[in-house]
Amino acid sequence: MLTLVVLISGGGSNLAALLEAAESADFPARVIAVGADRFAEGFDHAEHYGIPTFSVAMSNFVNRDEWGDELLEQIQVWKADLVVLSGFMKLLPPRVVEALSPNIINTHPAYLPEFPGAHAVRDALAAGVTETGASVIKVDNGVDSGPIIVQERVLIEPGDTEEHLHARIKPVERRLMVQTIKDIATNRINLKEL
Repeated sequence: MLTLVVLISGGGSNLAALLEAAESADFPARVIAVGADRFAEGFDHAEHYGIPTFSVAMSNFVNRDEWGDELLEQIQVWKADLVVLSGFMKLLPPRVVEALSPNIINTHPAYLPEFPGAHAVRDALAAGVTETGASVIKVDNGVDSGPIIVQERVLIEPGDTEEHLHARIKPVERRLMVQTIKDIATNRINLKEL
């Protein structure tokens, strides 16, 4: 059974989908802790399933590296097989990525390498493109620049707002994340080879 620590920053809709999938007896992974960079609404999902939570606020530290060291310590307490960044809106310091690599993945609401960064949906609309997508990547030290594990296109419809487009991307992102975790757990995906 693959064990997971999931890191979030907000409402945790991807986390909720993963926790729901993990309720199935044949799903080969379990979330054992949920962390955040601040108190996050998504902790409610963890609480509903009896999953422990932790938060490490950057504002409590002198610099990013000290924050990263504490976050890494909190993650490593759980000895999880995989760390999943799911709506986690902070860039991890290089030593955190290196300590967790290759067993750290991220979801992103764009068809990478198109539209990396925190405003992917807004950026896609501003660019006037006809399609965007969702991606799951292995995390590296760049901004959404790691090796792509899986991705899928999502069409942009005339009149789409950021909110409407994001609402159509999220289910695709959730499905890809859940399938990727299943494939890692069943050795269909080997993160070391990416």
